[in-house]
Amino acid sequence: MDNPVDWYPWDDEAFARARAEQKPVLLSVGYAACHWCHVMAHESFEDATIAAVMNEQFINVKVDREERPDVDAIYMRAVQALTQRGGWPMTVFLTPDGAPFFGGTYFPPEDRHGMPSFRRVLASVAHAWQTRRDDLVRTAGQLLQVYDEPGNDDAPVDPPLLARATQRVMAQYDRVHGGFGDAPKFPPTMLLDFLLRRWARTGDRALLTTVARTWEGMVRGGIYDQLGGGFHRYAVDSQWLEPHFEKMLYDNALLVRLGAHLWQVTRDPSVREVTEATLAWVEREMTAPEGGFYASLDADSEGEEGKFYVWPYPELRDALGDDAALLGEYWGASADGNFEGQNILWCPRRDAEFAAARGLDAHTLHAAVARGREALVAVRDRRVRPARDEKIIAGWNGLMLRGVAECARVFGEPRWRRLAERAGEFLATSLVRDGRARRIFADGASPVPGVLEDHAALGLGFLALYEMSFDARWLDHARSMATACERHFWDERARAFYDTAADAPPLVTRPREAFDNAVPSGASLATDLLQRLAALDGDEARAGRVRAALAASAEMMDRAPMAFGHLLGVADNEVEGAISVVLAGTTTAPDFQQLAQTVAARYVPGLVLAAGAEPAIALLHDKTPRDGAAAAYVCRGFTCDAPTTDPDELERQLAASVAR
Repeated sequence: MDNPVDWYPWDDEAFARARAEQKPVLLSVGYAACHWCHVMAHESFEDATIAAVMNEQFINVKVDREERPDVDAIYMRAVQALTQRGGWPMTVFLTPDGAPFFGGTYFPPEDRHGMPSFRRVLASVAHAWQTRRDDLVRTAGQLLQVYDEPGNDDAPVDPPLLARATQRVMAQYDRVHGGFGDAPKFPPTMLLDFLLRRWARTGDRALLTTVARTWEGMVRGGIYDQLGGGFHRYAVDSQWLEPHFEKMLYDNALLVRLGAHLWQVTRDPSVREVTEATLAWVEREMTAPEGGFYASLDADSEGEEGKFYVWPYPELRDALGDDAALLGEYWGASADGNFEGQNILWCPRRDAEFAAARGLDAHTLHAAVARGREALVAVRDRRVRPARDEKIIAGWNGLMLRGVAECARVFGEPRWRRLAERAGEFLATSLVRDGRARRIFADGASPVPGVLEDHAALGLGFLALYEMSFDARWLDHARSMATACERHFWDERARAFYDTAADAPPLVTRPREAFDNAVPSGASLATDLLQRLAALDGDEARAGRVRAALAASAEMMDRAPMAFGHLLGVADNEVEGAISVVLAGTTTAPDFQQLAQTVAARYVPGLVLAAGAEPAIALLHDKTPRDGAAAAYVCRGFTCDAPTTDPDELERQLAASVAR
């Protein structure tokens, strides 16, 4: 660490010293792209006086939440119970046995805006530990009750539950700007995916409008990088204008997959353009030479948040030349600025409206925007770039692999196919060992064991590669990850998944997170993976675990659907029945490819694909070409329509399968 604090990693040595010296542990949790983590490090941890107090009174432990999501999840729950809010940096004070007794998030170096200074917090906790230790230990014991496991009273997963969840989500919809609720606004990708599924099942146009309007609000806003592609973490306002500028791999992984699905539904060329621009950003700026995907880009550069992305008006005007007046208005820029006297580029008006107001045809406007984007990128590329966190995180890579592979299949673009295949090869060789996922690959090593999220997300990524290529080895990798989820994370007594493996080093509690957060919960990802594989293999034990996991979470999904977007999608598949397509024939033959393209063009919620002649795939049994021609079988469960060799008939069957 680049400061005078005597930091320990999360390990036995730190807690052994705490017990030997009878000192409390000061746990600081952050992550590389966290703006306020950098601020607190600079203000407090680099201050020699503050560091001296920390070193004298505490055993200091620094944890990267991306490396140890299990530790982060446990102590975040305690901080939320203590303060009714959470976030990073997270500062938690623990007994030498690891039980939390006090905590918060960011503390300033001096008292400010009603927040106590970090100096005062340190002094107060140290004094209390010396004079009222029994009280603090008692508080820690009481706080451990926040880890009491939720009840597993099963509830029905049925059409009324899905209808109520849909209604409750829609009640939060912002009809003006898109998204849900008020500021700050995060990309609600998992909820949008669920609503798109429900539109396909019910035909309710309001659901599709919600998805399309929210997508449009984001991509026209400053949360989307109008020049370089890719989405920032969230918007601090309700209209998506002002982002918190870091870019996270996981957000963009979920968004490109949603973009592929929305394009299947709408055929809107702008949806594909934004989705592929985001993939191009991933390929250009977030892909390691070996093929994996980096974790994030910082919000800050040169010590200022957003400096790389925002524009002083004179610089913008000079870069755009003759197009300055037109494009300055197009991107919502002005001499006064829209962000601290500078300009975040966004598109406050739709292209068609803007072109009409300016008396331009669409082609002329598009050409001017392309020229302007090229000119501004050339200027921006000379700036100091935000720092990049080059950790390769298994779970996030699994999400991105799934997104890239699905885009490659849907768009039929060889460039994305190559990107997916390279990533898959790297992940399978560098982040999977003896059938178990590792959490992190950095500096040529992967020392940290994977959590549930890593195994399940990698499994779904490998499965998407199989459905893109029909190469059976990717299906084998997906099965291996599913087996690890069941063997090491499923608890038969609780009928639920835990986030850490049964053989992981013990923590103060074994975490079991049901809710989706920035990424889908490990449990919802694992349930998704098992459900999809059961649809291929007919594994009834695996399907039974899916039903048990859904039933155990049904009451919570019903009460708080906003926190269960991904699992609601799995529940939708369970209630409506999986739709599967088998393609029989030579995968490289033109007639096979034509059928595959027909499937790729159609949005089918939760579609499961299979092809080839692997005996272990039960869905493939007795599925053969017809009279020497490639044939498609559209199935619900293991009951299939009559096989067809005609793409038009296949399209009709696909449409009918969703509408049943």
